[in-house]
Amino acid sequence: MRVVFMGAPAFAVSVLRRLVEDHWDVAAVYTQPDKPKNRGMKLTPTPVKEYAVTQGIPVYQPASCRDEAVLEELRAMEPDVIVVAAYGKLLPQALLDIPRTAIINVHSSILPQYRGAAPINWAVLNGDDETGVTIQYMAAELDAGDILLTRKTAIDPQEDASQLYARLAELGGEAASEALALLERGEAPRIPQVYGPQYQYASMLSREMSPLDWTKPAQVLVNQVRGLIPWPCASTDVAGVRWKVFRARVGDATGKAPGTILSADKDGISVACGDGRALVITELQAPGGKRMAAADYLRGHPVPLPGRS
Repeated sequence: MRVVFMGAPAFAVSVLRRLVEDHWDVAAVYTQPDKPKNRGMKLTPTPVKEYAVTQGIPVYQPASCRDEAVLEELRAMEPDVIVVAAYGKLLPQALLDIPRTAIINVHSSILPQYRGAAPINWAVLNGDDETGVTIQYMAAELDAGDILLTRKTAIDPQEDASQLYARLAELGGEAASEALALLERGEAPRIPQVYGPQYQYASMLSREMSPLDWTKPAQVLVNQVRGLIPWPCASTDVAGVRWKVFRARVGDATGKAPGTILSADKDGISVACGDGRALVITELQAPGGKRMAAADYLRGHPVPLPGRS
């Protein structure tokens, strides 16, 4: 079965690698154009392009998939299936109609929950104990196509969005390869999505989501810290310094007002929250500094406690 792959970031690399390792006939890879990056603004290829080149797979980088010349080029490849994973572009109906068998998408949630741009982050932000990947038939509307198969996995209470991203990428590769096998055998189901008010849309993240609100429950703030890694990261201002917070846990009960710093020692920085519990910050990053354990930061930057000089 002739396969064309479309994707760009590291998540998509894991999917593409699995298809290659499982010996699917990947005839071509479509990815985003090289983009200027870092201070030197050097043109940098996507992770998918970098991997495809090592495998000798032809790479195409159109600025738009609506260009008729691009569509004709793809039609000439005569793909049986197109596999899409985090490609980052809306695909026109003319492209969806090209493959003989199907065009499928690897989506990192259990659809219909968390349609949208940031499904992994929102599963963590909401404190879910389970998520997964869905292989869906692509439709013109975003993430609205019928479901081919779903694979689930538990979320560890201490797992952050970056760690979950890596695990779901591997699971997505397994699921995509399994989906291709089902399509090849003519055994792939089509399960319509039923989207109701109980399902949440996974909107894009923003810097406005970063500040920790100490009036909220401690566990909610732990989930905020976990869910906003690697970007935009949770943040808080202490003694005039804004920290990025990378790891935290729920601490002991307290009767102090929300936002009160309770302790700052080898165990971390403990702050009172709105539910009568403390949040213990155990890993942080100060402006211009490196990500480090809170205990290490405190050795050079003691934090004043209320009522103490």
